[in-house]
Amino acid sequence: MLPAKLVRRVISGLPTGLIVLDTADRVVLVNAVAKRMGVVDEDELAVAELAELVGATRGAGSDRERQIDLPPVPEPPLTRPRPDQEGLAVRARARLLDSSGHVAVILDDITESRRVEAVRRDFVANVSHELKTPVGALHVLAEAVAAASEDPVAVRRFASRMTHESARLARLVQEIIDLSRLQGAEPLPDLRPLPTAALLAEAVDRTRLVAQAQAISIAVIGDGELRVLGDENQLVTAVANLLDNAISYSPRGTRVVLGVRRSGTTVEISVADEGIGIAEKDLERVFERFYRADPARSRATGGTGLGLAIVKHIATNHGGSVTVWSAEGAGSTFTLRLPLFTGAAPSFTFEERRVPEMTGPGAPDADGAPGGQPSGTDTAAGSGGAGDAGGAGHRSGGNRKRSGSAGPSDLTGGTNR
Repeated sequence: MLPAKLVRRVISGLPTGLIVLDTADRVVLVNAVAKRMGVVDEDELAVAELAELVGATRGAGSDRERQIDLPPVPEPPLTRPRPDQEGLAVRARARLLDSSGHVAVILDDITESRRVEAVRRDFVANVSHELKTPVGALHVLAEAVAAASEDPVAVRRFASRMTHESARLARLVQEIIDLSRLQGAEPLPDLRPLPTAALLAEAVDRTRLVAQAQAISIAVIGDGELRVLGDENQLVTAVANLLDNAISYSPRGTRVVLGVRRSGTTVEISVADEGIGIAEKDLERVFERFYRADPARSRATGGTGLGLAIVKHIATNHGGSVTVWSAEGAGSTFTLRLPLFTGAAPSFTFEERRVPEMTGPGAPDADGAPGGQPSGTDTAAGSGGAGDAGGAGHRSGGNRKRSGSAGPSDLTGGTNR
């Protein structure tokens, strides 16, 4: 027999909640985890569903199990839960300990697993819906081509639409694959110091044709000598997705500014556009998969609704964050923040790199000074003033804040469009 003191020490160290009740339903033993869940009030159960579970166990003479949603517990020294605080979801298992009626209740926290399962269901439902659209369109267009086989003009028109829909389908499938990989727990491959100048140049090159088609110029400004540690392909994809998003939601003939600067120990890569902006109500839906603030425009541009979600996961996997400032009619500024590489090898693990994203209208602006002089401009199309930091910093009809010549900095958290 183990000493009672040692048994209590083992019970207190359990990762699950444990309560033991006597025949009068008085709590005779409770560990720290159960106390933190708020299910015990002095020597009584504070949750009616748990009391019912204990009664059902005694009545049946056998173990009983139930999932229970617990109310939120105030965080000390508060006496009431915060308005935004959520309760825990637990799996409660009641077991008879002896013939006299002592019952043990084991509480497993399943809040996170329930959340993951809900995300998985939503993801499958969204993927099914998104795939159905281009697949259905291809089916209809194939029938139309067959029916118009003797009309070369109609065949060419339908074939063009089939090409568009098949490209959209291929892009959607590839982005689903990319997102699935980013959401896994695998370490990032080939982490190495990367100059921001090379990252930005490659991202601009990837989006050049799209920008030229819309007569949109891309101005690159800031300190290209700064370095970050990461996977080159992923970081280029993140910047290219931000550029593609800016181009898709900008009027023809406008300019997109791609800026980079240093803010303390952080490198800020920002993408500012002169587009339609994002409504305040949509800012809360920051970087959600498949979320589109303007579904009609997304369909017209072939957007999948996954581009910004991919950016978010790349940022968090690299120990950074991504935010956005936007106002309707005044354009948007997305800012990707990554740890500055100064030559010392990092000591953090993969899980430590996955920091929470700063989102929403209250995310602070970075006040660090820009880290150097403009490194030049890449003009994709149109007549944008190359390297004109002043032009990028002032936008008529908007109230953007700009800091220094190293490019635009954002003020708030973001959304997917």
